[in-house]
Amino acid sequence: MTNDAPWAGDACSLVDEFRSGRRSPVEETEAVLVAIERDPFNCFSFVDPERALTAAAHADVALPFGGVPFGVKELDQVEGWPDTSASVPFADRVATVTSTNGGRIRDRGGAVMVGLTTASEFGGVNVTRTVLNGVTRNPWGADRTPGGSSGGTAAAVASGLVTLGTAGDGGGSIRIPAGFTNLVGLKGTFGRIPRSPGARYGNLTVNYGCLSRSVRDTARWFDVANGHDARDPLSLPRVEGWEAGLGTLGEALRGLRVAVVADWGGAVVAPAMWAHLDDVAAHVIADCALTRVDGIDTTLPRMGGAWSISGMISIRSALGEAWPECADELTPEIRAGLQFAEGRYGVEARERIERRRVDVNEAMARIFDPVDGVDLVLCASNPDVAFAAEGPLPGVFGGIEAGPGNNGLLTFPANLHGNPAISVPAGFVDGLPVGLQVVGRHFSEPLLLEVAYRMERSMPWPLIAPAA
Repeated sequence: MTNDAPWAGDACSLVDEFRSGRRSPVEETEAVLVAIERDPFNCFSFVDPERALTAAAHADVALPFGGVPFGVKELDQVEGWPDTSASVPFADRVATVTSTNGGRIRDRGGAVMVGLTTASEFGGVNVTRTVLNGVTRNPWGADRTPGGSSGGTAAAVASGLVTLGTAGDGGGSIRIPAGFTNLVGLKGTFGRIPRSPGARYGNLTVNYGCLSRSVRDTARWFDVANGHDARDPLSLPRVEGWEAGLGTLGEALRGLRVAVVADWGGAVVAPAMWAHLDDVAAHVIADCALTRVDGIDTTLPRMGGAWSISGMISIRSALGEAWPECADELTPEIRAGLQFAEGRYGVEARERIERRRVDVNEAMARIFDPVDGVDLVLCASNPDVAFAAEGPLPGVFGGIEAGPGNNGLLTFPANLHGNPAISVPAGFVDGLPVGLQVVGRHFSEPLLLEVAYRMERSMPWPLIAPAA
């Protein structure tokens, strides 16, 4: 591996290279910047070479991510950088603050921010294709999407531009891209990483995290970024030792009860994909000494439409007086979603949404009951391999109606109930990556990371796409 190409390993091994003196943060940042200029997948919407090189020159490699270049999802804020929400109406807006997630990785972790990775408009759909930035493509197949809304980060990490980057998950936007691009994607327990500054709660489903090439990278990220911030009063107290604990929780996994669910959330998963994932699940159960439990009622109320309508209210509020004149500047899904939701949100609708959410909470509590339920659910991260980069979304009408192929059906439940869930690379179908999703009880992230770590050891995956 030469120093004129970005590092093709994981972030932790890159830090080791820096500390040994075999590579320098400036060399790595220069290589990353050159690679971004040549990027055929449209991973970045903004790059700040001067700021990145200055930070690299002063990097403290003794810090957890000291000197590691990373991408920041363009829905996250970095003071002085564009704050567009991936939407034309906000193309000229500039951030006045820095989000806690990326800010802690920079300040506590010592990593180097290089630029903003593309995202879906307002984070509203599972394909990264916008009027503002165009189409972002999957390094495992350029005609396919890397998913959304964290698609640019996923494509950047999977294509070898940067080893990791920020991501967010309000309905699957970490796990869906992870599954499509052969990456690790952990959505923590709600509140694990603060949403500050200026935390807005909306649906109470959005979580911050990262997309990475390895389990230890993700564990280290959460070690650095988690912890309460008073500006987000729902954020959780700080925990430590997730990376150090990897490989030590075998006895804690032994005998845990697990349900293997083909139709989690009411989704319909492609038969060929499920046949593959069912075999992977059997391997995981044997390797981790889990106990498979059949016959558990894992049915869940459908809430995709209600979730989308209430989410559109936040987008409508953000657009303010620009709507509806800006309609033609929006992506088709967001435009149709706003039109569909118009006039549908009132006292009665709010009550229906709250009742449905109560139903989801009760069902999830029953499924994960410590006595009569299970400890883990194994299911697909996506209903099929990645679809066309330009869209349309499979099984979705106007971004609202959750059809049988809708990715969100598999990922919504953990968002709605606040559970941690991780997508782990699980092989390939038709040459494209697939992910196994592991869902656990609140606060069980170390167990999910241990399952993922054991998968990584027993069935290792390529860290970047061959095309890169």
